[in-house]
Amino acid sequence: MGRRRKGDAVSGWVCLDKPAGVTSTQAVSRVRRAFNAQKAGHAGTLDPLATGVLPIALGEATKTVPFLMDADKTYRFTVEWGRTTASFDREGQVTATSDVRPGRAEVEAALAGFVGEILQVPPAFSAVKVDGERAYDLAREGVAVELEPRPVVIHAARITAQPDADHVEIEIDCGKGTYVRALVRDLAEKLGACAHVSALRRTRVGAFRDENAITLEKLEQSCDSGDRLEALLPVETALDDIPALAVTQEDAFRLAQGRAIVLLPRQAEALKASLKPGSRAAAAFEGGKIVALCEMRAGRLNPTRVFH
Repeated sequence: MGRRRKGDAVSGWVCLDKPAGVTSTQAVSRVRRAFNAQKAGHAGTLDPLATGVLPIALGEATKTVPFLMDADKTYRFTVEWGRTTASFDREGQVTATSDVRPGRAEVEAALAGFVGEILQVPPAFSAVKVDGERAYDLAREGVAVELEPRPVVIHAARITAQPDADHVEIEIDCGKGTYVRALVRDLAEKLGACAHVSALRRTRVGAFRDENAITLEKLEQSCDSGDRLEALLPVETALDDIPALAVTQEDAFRLAQGRAIVLLPRQAEALKASLKPGSRAAAAFEGGKIVALCEMRAGRLNPTRVFH
């Protein structure tokens, strides 16, 4: 007989507004404790200095985390000119200084060169693994870290404010794996300037947006007062851009047992047309509730994650 999990069988997503100074792991722990949930995880780490949208999955929602990890994101950040730091944020040790202060037109022109699919070298102070160790651990020990460039996609980049000559605020829409600190590093180099990120906020992860985010304090107060379910979003929230297919009760039963179902020709054609390029992923629903995440192959739906 399996060991019984501690906590409540709570399932759903929390769109958390992570505060500065709290790690993503610490945020997950506090949310899990607030709900007394059996299981929790998050989609997309935020640096401790960063604020904003951190989607946290509870219970069955943890099965949909991989899909949200691939979702597009939006970041708003402030570039401070004049100083480059080792970590390219405000807490790093200063490594270079400059009197160069690029104007708005210069920044806009240079920024345009980073839109589209680009090759980006992650910053040394990052979670990328090098020979089994995190790059930031090696960097803190003074070990020279050389990371390979990797393709990332920046869909759009725009200046949203320029409060003074020392600062410019930028917003980008991007795909997974994009490092804002690396973008600022490369932007400064292109402009012949020194710079670092002085403020960073994530405003969107897929369907999760900052206007719907809840602070840790408000969430914990709601849970203490017995209103915890008000802050909980449905499991399928993370599957906003995954094609959905309604199935019969009989097919739902088969999928729940881990067995594939055969689609009608018209179902298969309609589903195939709605799949994202290069993807076979679809979600099966019965009676408005998610039954399984599936892969479509040869007119059949094969369950990869089953929900209870």
